[in-house]
Amino acid sequence: MPRRRRRQGVVAEIWAAFVEHNLLTYAAAIAFQGLIALVPLTLLTFGLLGATGHRELWTDHAAPTISGRLTAPVFDGIDFSVRRILDHGTAGLIAVSVVLSVWYLTAAMRAVIEALDRIHDVRERRSWGELFVTALVLGALSGGCLFAAILIVVGGPRGIVLGLVRWAAALVLIAGVVTLLLRFAPAQRPDTGWASIGGGLIIVSWVVASLLFRVWITYVANFKTPIGTLTTLLVLTSYVFVSAVVFLIGAQLDELLRKTRAA
Repeated sequence: MPRRRRRQGVVAEIWAAFVEHNLLTYAAAIAFQGLIALVPLTLLTFGLLGATGHRELWTDHAAPTISGRLTAPVFDGIDFSVRRILDHGTAGLIAVSVVLSVWYLTAAMRAVIEALDRIHDVRERRSWGELFVTALVLGALSGGCLFAAILIVVGGPRGIVLGLVRWAAALVLIAGVVTLLLRFAPAQRPDTGWASIGGGLIIVSWVVASLLFRVWITYVANFKTPIGTLTTLLVLTSYVFVSAVVFLIGAQLDELLRKTRAA
């Protein structure tokens, strides 16, 4: 019973901190910028595939997989657009995609930095230039690692052994992102010794959310109907938003543990 009360107390404290620091608004801002960044990141991926001569990843693997899940006109439109990008994967397209991706990822990272500063109850004392460079570097690294993890999970090799390798690689990328953000994003760098339970919660929750999203995409979603397509977009939006909320919950949990141990 006392243990249950302690758990309820922790949940209540985290909820109170979310209300006090307006963290749900920050989570929405992070998710919004992340969703927008998916567009130029996708263009960048196809542009790089075309520039490096790896068109078969779309024509032989991705396209046959999704062709049966879409109506013929929709698939023809997507296939035509992707092939155009693959055939014209020029330096200009790649450069524009990189600039747009970094821009939106930097904006998302600014929201992450402000949220973590509020969680740690610290004032931002870094100069504008230092803050911009921090957001730029962390945004580019985090966005690249997260996008790579998603591609590995969704489009990686199949099979039991290769599947385990795929998920292990994705977890390494996620763990690296969590460590970078919890350590270097806030104005006051916390000790890494206590940043473990919250970080583990973030990683485990991301795995569960990713598995549920993949199950939805694979077995539930029906892209051949307007309602099915709209529902899938809503699920994708919820997936990104929940991921942002879980990250802030993990950061807030670590902060509560740090204060408890320091008391």
